[in-house]
Parts: sequence; structure tokens; C-alpha cells
Amino acid sequence: MVENRQGRGLFAEATVKLSINGEIMHTASEGNGPVNALDTALRKALAPVYPCLNEFTLADYKVRILDSHKGSAAYTRVLIDTQNGHERWSTVGAGTNIIEASWRALVDSVEYGLTLAQ
Repeated sequence: MVENRQGRGLFAEATVKLSINGEIMHTASEGNGPVNALDTALRKALAPVYPCLNEFTLADYKVRILDSHKGSAAYTRVLIDTQNGHERWSTVGAGTNIIEASWRALVDSVEYGLTLAQ
């Protein structure tokens, strides 16, 4: 959710609910945008089980419109570059909803980074 509250200005809030080793984790977080809020909520849920996640940082975030003739209903591709200090990787999410495409790229980035850490 992105909201403009009197006295606080524009802020984003995300809620993440996932199962980790059979345990349901339900977290929420605010961020300076929807992708930052999603990233922070995801890390909040996963970091206690996967502490190496604290080493991951977003290195780059790019959005491309794939069918510009559709305007704001266009299919978008999100590319996220992540690094952990000694390695860097890229993941992609796509769809007509830019938040969902960002979520897909973000989750793939975390999953891939965790495989590198093992």
C-alpha cells in the first residue's frame, strides 16, 4: 500500500506472509517505496532463519516497458541486481503489475542468493 498521510508525507507499507520450515511468518514493514517495503518485510521474515540475508544489498533496479502501445497497462520487465560483498547476480520479474513483477524478481534474488551462501 502506498499512502500520503498528513504530517508523514508519502510512504509505502508491505505485508508478507510465508511458510518457513512449516512455520507461518507474517511480517509487515514500511519503506521509502513499495519495493523497499516488500524487501524489508521479506528480510524481516527470513533473516532469523537465514542470517546471511543481511549481507545482501540491492545494487540496481531497472524497469522496462515491453509493449509501450498499451500505455500504463503495458507489460513490464523488472531487473534486480543484488550483491553480497563478493558476488553479484541478476534476477527478472515480468507482468502487467509492476509491484508483482518486482516481487517476483526480489524473491528470485533472495532464493538465488541463499543457494550461493550454502
